[in-house]
Amino acid sequence: MAAVEKDRMPLLGHLQELRKRLLISFLSVCVGGIACWFLYDMILELLLEPYCQIRDDSNPERIFGSGCELLVTDPLEPFGVRLTVAGYGGVILSIPMLLWQAWRFIAPGLLSKEKKWAIPFVLSGLLLFVMGSLLAYWSIPRALDFLVEIGGPDLVSVFSPAKYIGFVIKMVVAFGVGFEFPLFLIFLQLLGVLTPTALRKSRRYAIVGIVALVAVLTPSGDPFTLLILSIPMLLFYEIAILVGSLRNRRTLTNCLLYTSPSPRDRG
Repeated sequence: MAAVEKDRMPLLGHLQELRKRLLISFLSVCVGGIACWFLYDMILELLLEPYCQIRDDSNPERIFGSGCELLVTDPLEPFGVRLTVAGYGGVILSIPMLLWQAWRFIAPGLLSKEKKWAIPFVLSGLLLFVMGSLLAYWSIPRALDFLVEIGGPDLVSVFSPAKYIGFVIKMVVAFGVGFEFPLFLIFLQLLGVLTPTALRKSRRYAIVGIVALVAVLTPSGDPFTLLILSIPMLLFYEIAILVGSLRNRRTLTNCLLYTSPSPRDRG
């Protein structure tokens, strides 16, 4: 009985640690959401910029209205839009804290030298998310222009706030999360779930899976968006294999140095 209880303790400890990290992450998202609720006007202006850009560049007869306004068809829609902006904004603002909590969860199982990578891990995750978000923001006008033109000259587009804001935010989050792909693979390699060899053997399946995942993540589904996100994720897949291989090689070298006998022992 004591042996069983002893074996259970590590699992219970991991579950308690996971609950703690999830609770801190949830509170962080809530704080970020409250901040975005009060910064709604500024965020909305930023989100409307791609729409205003295609209004200026496209044929005015293809989009309903004369300015950057969006058509509200439901009295509850403005409240829902503000809630959506606050919710997604809270998640985006909490990215550094979420990455830090993920690192704190896996840190106990790492070597002492690997624990020094905490700050680079968080900073690289933040940088990758920002890069993905900027790429999404750049691609949104082009995706919108494609979607508006693909229907033909007889269709006039009418954008509602909920549909448009949801589209833009989901694009930004999809690209940001997609750019976290290498960290996710490295994370699984640190936990021992994946190995570089397994990733190499699954490369062909990974290519198909990445393209399918991008098609699911991106709300537009247009070929331009599919291509612009799939290529970086495929490159990140190869980078994750390289990082995992270098880590395994360094670990093996350290083990050989530690176990090799000294000249005195040989004598």
